[in-house]
Amino acid sequence: MEYNKAVHSMRTGDAVEGFYILKGAYPKVASNGKPFLNVTLSDKTGVIEGKVWDYSGPIGSADEGKVIKIRGTVGEFRGAPQVSIERIRLRDAADHVDLSALVPVAPIDVEAALQQVRATLASIDDDDYRAVALSLLARHEVRFADIPAAKSVHHGFLHGLLMHTGNMLQIADFLARLYAGTVNRSLLLAGTFAHDLQKETEFVFSELGLVTDYSVKGQLLGHLVMGAQEAAEVAAQLGVPEEKSVLLQHMVLSHHGEPEFGAAVRPACAEAELLSCIDTIDSRMEIYREALADVAPGSFSDRIFALDGRKVMRHD
Repeated sequence: MEYNKAVHSMRTGDAVEGFYILKGAYPKVASNGKPFLNVTLSDKTGVIEGKVWDYSGPIGSADEGKVIKIRGTVGEFRGAPQVSIERIRLRDAADHVDLSALVPVAPIDVEAALQQVRATLASIDDDDYRAVALSLLARHEVRFADIPAAKSVHHGFLHGLLMHTGNMLQIADFLARLYAGTVNRSLLLAGTFAHDLQKETEFVFSELGLVTDYSVKGQLLGHLVMGAQEAAEVAAQLGVPEEKSVLLQHMVLSHHGEPEFGAAVRPACAEAELLSCIDTIDSRMEIYREALADVAPGSFSDRIFALDGRKVMRHD
């Protein structure tokens, strides 16, 4: 049995014991009427699902984001690894836990990435869009640089929102110049920066800084609506013309592309269409990066829920 075995190196048949983050906890009832607990475990190397059979507590959804100790065996369920957990408990004060091994962090130079975001926003040509973007940065800079961009699907690690938005701004800047006759660079860059800022309000964060759940506002409004509301508020404070304010709000409200994917409205201008595509590009590439990190050349990954259950190949 390997103690504190890294999640990314867990294989079928491994006996494991150690400390992990309880990323998700979902009490269920089996067909035989017995309670069990579905869990999602993580460390800085990855995420794995698990089950605790014949279990009714005390650990449950309220403990998401906390550090737990488990003992179990790695198996497989529907083509993906899963831990069958025999023992589970919360970390207590006497436990020595290396938190640096548990909390995943974006593979970026945080200060350099933040400086690049500042420089890109300062380069926006239109005075109004530049003023809105810089005002939003001033409001959010500290949390923007630290928080994850998601709970688990992509960029679900510390500094994930900075990495995701920074990547998108670079793509947006390139494509705005490529399609200069069609796309307003200033609107595209301002909308790209604004599109996910309200994830700061949408999510609930653990003591370790990771996303554990959606807030009340996150569930009732979502980051698209809250982001559009804030863009309108800042634009009004700065005296930005209404048309520009409405276009910027539209960018935020439509960046998920289709209502089935969470968009409040479909993109109705070139910049909104491009923002939706850029968001998809960066999120998909991050899913691939994480999935292929520990796949041997010439082999396929496990099935990836976020890619419709597909396996993807790491070629030579």
